[in-house]
This record gives sequence, structure tokens and C-alpha cells, in this order.
Amino acid sequence: MKITVGIPAYNEEKNIAKIIVKLKKIADKIIVCNDGSTDLTSEIAENLGAIVINHTKNRGYGSGIKSILEKSKEIGSELLVTFDGDGQHRVEDIKKIIEPIEKNEIDLVIGSRFLNEEQEIPQYRKLGIKLITKITNANLKEKITDSQSGFRAYSKEVISKLKTSDMGMGVSTEILIKASSLNFKIAEVPITILYDGNTSTHNPVSHGTSVLLSTIKYISIEHPLKFYGIPSLIFFVIGLTFTFLSIQYYTEIGRLSTNLTLIGAGTILISVILIITTILLYSLVSVVREGKTR
Repeated sequence: MKITVGIPAYNEEKNIAKIIVKLKKIADKIIVCNDGSTDLTSEIAENLGAIVINHTKNRGYGSGIKSILEKSKEIGSELLVTFDGDGQHRVEDIKKIIEPIEKNEIDLVIGSRFLNEEQEIPQYRKLGIKLITKITNANLKEKITDSQSGFRAYSKEVISKLKTSDMGMGVSTEILIKASSLNFKIAEVPITILYDGNTSTHNPVSHGTSVLLSTIKYISIEHPLKFYGIPSLIFFVIGLTFTFLSIQYYTEIGRLSTNLTLIGAGTILISVILIITTILLYSLVSVVREGKTR
């Protein structure tokens, strides 16, 4: 299989040249998505022979991944590897990550930091990634350890069918949820990340919050019955319980309990709103999916 490597890059003039030089030894084509950089990232990549996609302004990591997937499909890539432009990934690990796809065993392979026992990961990153991964796993057929790894390999079929919309870091979760819903096989291989100082350009709190909200959004869209239906039943049971207690209080005391009545009516109202949302969203998602299969 011919290998295409895609690099989403924003102001990476310090790293992009050495990364491309190393990648040219194993990659047939290299795509660099210059996401509105204000430095020489684009010029350096072009001079080294990479296919460069230029965004006129910084749109976000998800936008870069989307452009790389679209360009890979356009040029007929047989196998795509996404590779960060900050110098954290090792080119040597590409052979491990593409092997399951070359053997036609897996459709999407994730390079996991947590499968490498010797890998040292900053504690704040570890906690955030594990939380998001746990939520993501509730909606995947195959359980994984690192939902936020940007080091991934995609088969030709995944490239042709996968469409992303998230503009930010939530795209990592979006891809996994959508790939799983399309019944693509997902697996992981251990990789080593080179944490050399603070290479991340994202505030950990805002980054984590953004990814968590995106995760919740895609779960609600892909699994509306689970996301809205279960809470609806819980609120309905709570509402019935407090309604019964309110009626019981009235028969014994001769007047309504304001607190019991308000809680009972409020939770039943929430339940009704959630069940209506469930029905509408499930119907909408079903119509969209049927339209795609025709």
C-alpha cells in the first residue's frame, strides 16, 4: 500500500522541516494543512515537496484534519497516517501503526500512549484523557485507552466514508464515534510520545472542556435513545414517586404539599421534554442515515 502522511500544522516552522525530511523516507505522499500560520510553515513544506493546503485563517485542529481527509480522498490515498507537526511523534512508530491495516485486519488504528508502560505522561493530561476516553468508550464497540491521540492510521475505505464536522480538538472523539457507528474495526498499538517541555499550545482546562462538550454532543447525536431516553425514564419514575407522595400527603393532611407537588410536576415535565427530544432526534438521525445509504 502507498502511504500518505497528513500533518495539521499551525506555526510549526521550527519542526516541520525535520519532520518532512524523516517522513519522506517512508511516505509516498505528504500532506501539510497549514492552518493559517503566520510563520514560514507553508513555504518550508512546499519547498520540501509536500502537498500544502493553506487555510487563510486559523480554523482549528478539527478543520485541519477534515482538509487532510478530503485531500487524501481526492488524490486516492490507500492508507493515511495523521501525524502531529509539533515533533512529539516518532516516525519509527509509523510502521507499527500501519501494519494492522496493511494486513487488512483493522480499519482505523490509534497510536496509544497508555499501552506503552515506559511512557511518562504529565498527570494533568493523563487524568483528562482517561476521563474523556471513558465517556467515549461507552459508545464504541471496541474499547480503547487513548481517545485523544492524533497519531492514527486510516484505511482507504475509512477515508472514503468518514466525514467530520468538528472544527476543534473534539474531532478526535467525533471520528471514533462515527467510525464505530459505521462498523469500522478500531484497534490500538503502543507508541512513544516525546514530551520535550511544554509543546502543547492549548490551555489544558479550555482544551479539556471543549473536547468533553464535543464528546457529549456526538454521543447525543449518534445515540439519542440512550442519551435522552434513559434520563427521561429516570425523571419519569422520580416524578411518579413524588406525585404519589403528594397525593398521599393530601389524603392524610387535607392540603397539597407545595414542595412535593412542584418536584413531582417538574420532573414529569422534564421527562416529557426529554422523551419528545428523543423521538424527534432519533427520527431525524434515522432519516439522515437512510438518505446516506441510498
